Amino acid sequence: MANQSDHTTPKQISPKQIQASPKVGMVSLGCPKALVDSERILTSLRSDGYEMSADYAGADVVLVNTCGFLDSAKEESLDAIGEAMAENGKVIVTGCMGNEADAIRARFPDVLAVTGAHQYEDVVSAVHEAAPPARGEYIDLIPQANADSGIKLTPRHYSYLKISEGCNHRCSFCIIPALRGDLVSRRPDAILREAEKLVAAGTKELLIISQDTSAYGVDIKHQPRAWNGPIGGGREVRAHMTDLAAALGELGVWTRLHYVYPYPHVDKVIPLMAEGKITPYLDIPFQHAAPSVLKRMKRPANEAKVLQRVKSWREICPDLTIRSTFVVGFPGESEEDFQYLLNWLDEAQLDRVGAFRFEPVEGAAANDLDGALPEEVKEERYQRLMEKTAAISAARLQAKVGRTLPVIIDEMGEADEDGDIGATARSQADAPEIDGNVFLRNVDAAVQVGDIINVTIEEADEHDLYGAPV
Repeated sequence: MANQSDHTTPKQISPKQIQASPKVGMVSLGCPKALVDSERILTSLRSDGYEMSADYAGADVVLVNTCGFLDSAKEESLDAIGEAMAENGKVIVTGCMGNEADAIRARFPDVLAVTGAHQYEDVVSAVHEAAPPARGEYIDLIPQANADSGIKLTPRHYSYLKISEGCNHRCSFCIIPALRGDLVSRRPDAILREAEKLVAAGTKELLIISQDTSAYGVDIKHQPRAWNGPIGGGREVRAHMTDLAAALGELGVWTRLHYVYPYPHVDKVIPLMAEGKITPYLDIPFQHAAPSVLKRMKRPANEAKVLQRVKSWREICPDLTIRSTFVVGFPGESEEDFQYLLNWLDEAQLDRVGAFRFEPVEGAAANDLDGALPEEVKEERYQRLMEKTAAISAARLQAKVGRTLPVIIDEMGEADEDGDIGATARSQADAPEIDGNVFLRNVDAAVQVGDIINVTIEEADEHDLYGAPV
C-alpha cells in the first residue's frame, strides 16, 4: 500500500485565478467589403481570447467600422461614432473614414484610436491597449482559435469572399484608391482554401467581392498556384477571374460575382453560368451610358458594344440576371444625356438597378468639374430613372410567373392559424440585402434556413416574387 505522503491533493482553481475575458462590440457600416474586414478583425480578437458583445452595455470597448465613400455615408459614420460614445464611451474607429482622423477627433476628441481601412493589426493593438486580453497560467493554456474558421457576421448559409483589395481605376467621382490603395490580389490557392472551409462549415452561397473583380490577378501577373486538397488535387489555378470562377464552380454551391467590370474576358464566364457551374448573375457598375458623361467620369465609353455583349450573353445564358448601379445628376449631365441613359436602359433591360444622386466627395476629381446641377434636378432625374427601372423589373419578373425555380431559404416563419408556414427566400437572381425576395407559402416544417428547394412562381410585383414549393 502506497504511503499517504506519496499522494498530492489536486490543485484547486479559484475563480479569482481565472480572469474574465474582455468583450468587444462592433458596429459595421458600409459595403460587404467592409463587412469582411469586420469579420477578420473580430476573428483575430477572438483568437486573442476576447468575447463578442451584442450591445453597448456589455462591451469593454466598441469598434466602429466606418464608410467614407459619400458625404452621406460619412455623416452616418459620425452618427454611429456619436452613439457609441454616448452609450459606451470607449470607442475605436476604423474603416474608410479612418483616413480623416483629424475630422473625427475634432468632433469626438475622446475616441481611443482612429485607424484606416484594412489596418487590422493597428485595430487589434488599439483593442489590446484599451481592454487588455485575459492572461494567466490557465487561460494561456487554451489553444487559440483558428483564423480560417473565423467569425461570420452573415447567416451561416451565405458568405462574402473577398478576392482582392484596392482599385487601379481613377474614376473622377470615386476616392476608393485614396482610401484603399491600388489593386492587391490574393493568391488563388488562399482564396480557394478559404472557400472550401466556408463550404465545409455550411455555406451554400459564396458572394465574390472586391473593388474590381474583373481585374483580379493583374497585379501579380496572373501567377498560378497549386490548389491542393481533394477537389483541387494539386493542379495549378491561374490568378485570373475566369480561372478562379471555374475553380469555385467545382465546390457545388451558388457562386455569385459582384463588382464586375465588363472587360472582354467577362464573356468567358457566361458559358460557366449556362452550364450551371456558377450562378447566372453579374453585378456590373455601369454608372451611366451617355458617352459625354462617361468621359467626364473617366470610365470607358463603349455603351453600344456593351449592349451587343449583353444580348450575346443572354443568348448563351437566357437566365442571366444583370444588376447595375447608376449615378444621376453628374456635373455637366444634360437632359439629352439623361434621356440617352433612359433609352439605353430600355434596350439593355437590366434586371436589377440601383441609383445614386451625385454627391461631391472630398478629394474626388469630379468636384472640380463645371456644370454642377441643382438638387431638385438630381431628384427629378432620380425619380424618373427609378420609375423606368421599376417598370422593366416588373415586366421581367412577371415573365417568371409559372416557372419552377430553385430558391435558397433565408428565413422560416411560424405556422398561422391554418397551419400554413411561410418563408422568405431568394432566387439565383437575388443577392442578399440588395435585390428582391421570393415569398413562399405552404412550406414544409422540415425545411430549414439555408436549404435550396424548387418552387413554382405564382405572382410577381416590381421587386419580388411569390410562390409555393413544388
